[in-house]
Amino acid sequence: MVWASAELCHRANMTIEYGVWGLRLALGVVFGLSAAGKFADLSGTRKAVGEFGIPIRWVPAAAWALPVVEALVAVGLLPPWTAAAAALVAVGLLLVFTAAVALLLRRGKHPACSCFGAASSAPIGVRTLVRNAVLILLAAVAVVGALRYSRIPEVLPVDRAVGMAVVAVFTAVSIWLWGEVRVLRRRLDQQALSTLGAEGLPPGAVAPEFELLSVAGGRTSLAELLAPGRYLLMVFVHPGCEMCAALARELPRWQSRTRQALTIAVVGNGEVPAHEVWGREQGLGDIPVLVQQGNEAALRYRVRGTPSGVLITAEGRLAAPVARGAMAIRDLIQIAKHESGQAITSENGQTVSNTA
Repeated sequence: MVWASAELCHRANMTIEYGVWGLRLALGVVFGLSAAGKFADLSGTRKAVGEFGIPIRWVPAAAWALPVVEALVAVGLLPPWTAAAAALVAVGLLLVFTAAVALLLRRGKHPACSCFGAASSAPIGVRTLVRNAVLILLAAVAVVGALRYSRIPEVLPVDRAVGMAVVAVFTAVSIWLWGEVRVLRRRLDQQALSTLGAEGLPPGAVAPEFELLSVAGGRTSLAELLAPGRYLLMVFVHPGCEMCAALARELPRWQSRTRQALTIAVVGNGEVPAHEVWGREQGLGDIPVLVQQGNEAALRYRVRGTPSGVLITAEGRLAAPVARGAMAIRDLIQIAKHESGQAITSENGQTVSNTA
């Protein structure tokens, strides 16, 4: 009985030791990827540092110092004699970053995170705070683990400790390559957009089909958005664009006033969760938010910038040239109101003729 109890205690202790080592490796991968991404995209790092409120004269130094510190943390988490200090520095970095994010969100600003360089161009949001909270908790546990089990990984079997390290390195390389593929795809899309010729398709042209991810779940096609007797306004946005955010906050009001003549859909680029949070923050309500995985819709419609609008008739043809900017997009709504044969609801709830 005593032997069985001792065996159980030994196994539990070994499980904790493996957990401490695995946690340190995981944090090392996170900070290593963050440092590598920032070094690979120093211009983007400088831009992000400036948008987070660092004085201009300190931006170049901060853009270099931040990935250097992150790289030192990633390396420092491995040896047992530096693990606790490195994990403590990780906690400090995450706390400072989280405080900066919370301050920017409170001011209504959503700059791109650039946490992992060019591969992470999504704007900051509540999701960023949640992610940082999880990382802070893990880093704090790593501090305690490094102090409590100060001889890890020396006390672990060499083959197991090395094997876990190899898995961590393989995971880091795989994530890095995945990020590089995303960056390459984005650059190819940008190059394709720059060689399309004139912006936009000519009025009267057949609207190209598409099938995009929806924040509501599943995929949505052009055919599903078109409705008899109603125009479709596709508004191309980017969550990191302040002009897009200002325009998005106007869309629900426009939609409520033109619901009988017009359907509005928002088209973005990037990650579905980021657009879901962004749409909720802008109060888009029931306006569909669709997400391109590259720039597939923008390429087909020859849309080169944001915010831009494309107006499509109920028959699936382009009703006007591409509109760039809030004022031009508002003009597209006037076109839909003028040419639609249905009545429009005014702001005070009365029904008026669109020809009035």
